[in-house]
Amino acid sequence: MTATNIPSREETQRKLDKRAIASNTVKPDQLYTIADRLEEKARDFPERPFLYYGDAVLTYAEVNARANQVAHAVSRLGLEPGDCVALVMENRPDFFIVWFGLNKAGLVCGFINTHLTGRLLANALEATQAKAAIFGEEVLANLESEDWRASPGMSDLALCFWRDVENPASAALRERCPIDLSEWAAGKPRSNPNRHLRAHWAGESTALLICTSGTTGLPKAARTSHMRWLNVGDVMVASMETGPQDVFYCFLPLYHGAASMSLGSTALCGGSAIVIRRKFSVHAFWQDVRRYKITVCQYIGEICRYLLNQPESPDDRDHTLRIMVGAGLSAEVWTRFVERFGIEHVFEGWGATESNCNLLNVDNRPGSCGRVPFWDKTNLRLVRYDLEAGTHLRNADGFLIPCQPGEVGEGIGFIINHPEIAGGRFEGYTSAEATERKIHRNVFQQGDAWWSSGDLFRYDEDGYCYFVDRIGDTFRWKSENVSTTEVAEALAACPGLESINIYGVKVPEHEGRAGMAAIVMQPGHAFEPQRFYALTAERLPGYAAPLFVRVAPAADMTTTFKLRKGDLQRAGYDPANFSDPLFVRDEKNATYAPYSPEALARLGVKPFAA
Repeated sequence: MTATNIPSREETQRKLDKRAIASNTVKPDQLYTIADRLEEKARDFPERPFLYYGDAVLTYAEVNARANQVAHAVSRLGLEPGDCVALVMENRPDFFIVWFGLNKAGLVCGFINTHLTGRLLANALEATQAKAAIFGEEVLANLESEDWRASPGMSDLALCFWRDVENPASAALRERCPIDLSEWAAGKPRSNPNRHLRAHWAGESTALLICTSGTTGLPKAARTSHMRWLNVGDVMVASMETGPQDVFYCFLPLYHGAASMSLGSTALCGGSAIVIRRKFSVHAFWQDVRRYKITVCQYIGEICRYLLNQPESPDDRDHTLRIMVGAGLSAEVWTRFVERFGIEHVFEGWGATESNCNLLNVDNRPGSCGRVPFWDKTNLRLVRYDLEAGTHLRNADGFLIPCQPGEVGEGIGFIINHPEIAGGRFEGYTSAEATERKIHRNVFQQGDAWWSSGDLFRYDEDGYCYFVDRIGDTFRWKSENVSTTEVAEALAACPGLESINIYGVKVPEHEGRAGMAAIVMQPGHAFEPQRFYALTAERLPGYAAPLFVRVAPAADMTTTFKLRKGDLQRAGYDPANFSDPLFVRDEKNATYAPYSPEALARLGVKPFAA
């Protein structure tokens, strides 16, 4: 899109108005749930494919019937309506079946990251306040560490597992979960359970608890209501104009809000099908697209870059894929991707699992995550933020200052609590304290309340918004949020460590930032690469472990004894920028190897470029 063919503000606003209408399809007090929508679709077109997985095809009727069996089976657990059941499972049809079955039984489903083990797993389960947990057989090894059992509240947790014929676990692992829920469900009726199980649920009732990306044991469980989940699907159908003819591609983790909500709800709303893959495969991507006639794919920017890096083929445009929807796509990669593969529309967006506002680029504007044609028609605002000082700017009255074009500011959303309005609500977390920390009060006037995104943006003269970065000590790597504070806390137990400073550094041809640690050892202690690696493996998910370690003689601190990160980030992992010993994570040998081109090659990254 060039400057000469930018749609008028009115044209863009007409598209956004359709989204606004759809966002209020399900009302807060309406007695309507996710289970109700599934049952409607199964009744209206029972034989229409809903889930594809390998050679398996599950119709809407079949998914509904199997979910019914789950609902009947979980009644044996003795849970009360509204109790939470945690679900720890990789991408496969059973994820949807178990989740929908729990909702049919009047239970809240809590999604748990499948990479968590030990204390990290326990903290996530505690955040959801789960009374029971269902583990896919493929992740039972996550329970091998006994650390999670020592956490308060774990002793009374009912443990179940769900079989995975592709990845069977050992008998010893299965014994850690005494209840084979898949076996219980197999013999149960396939008929819809009595609706009285969820009769108390209105649209505003909590349906899901989705753990935000905590990295070292401090996740927050974000509440997602039936209303919110369903309206997201209605909004996306209105935006992308999808329907029964469309096939969605799902390879991003379902335990994240993006895949389970944006993709799952949209497909269900439109009566579309979903192709499920456990993990993204660059080699299988176009094979899957052609095999299943996929039309819509949800992405992160990294995915598109991986696909572009593959050798060109005469068949690059021989496919059915017409829509890409996601986040993190740079303008340069966007343009190349569309030109090479002939994609009709890219819907780059911004939002969060718990956000009460969002952006979606409905104009195909490369690099932008959305447009605000008229600020009086949205509850989103950008407020000025001083990057150097690390604080918001305020006017003479002490209020925050709206950004002008080109200025960097935090995205915030005005909190709307009205019985007839679904949009604009901040549903918060299971923790009241965590909920309050995400609210700015007295922003533009006394008594107002705004959700704080923690994300920085700028917008141009035409109203197009561009994501800049996260505020504070969080960066994204491999589509996960990584808290530098939490990583530092997890690694502080390293013997002989005096200080540790965690930060994200840019990596050429990668979206987000990779983790790097600047450490100072106590006198008489030396850095032990293997020991440090073992600590990261024990205490951190793989995506949160630092890729680089710089061993410094002293910590770089401010006059107020805060660790500096700016100079460290600018130096990156280029040994030409400093004389400190530098190490590179070596997964194969379970250590941190001294920096060398060979070590970088094993890691799969290119040399640092500022």
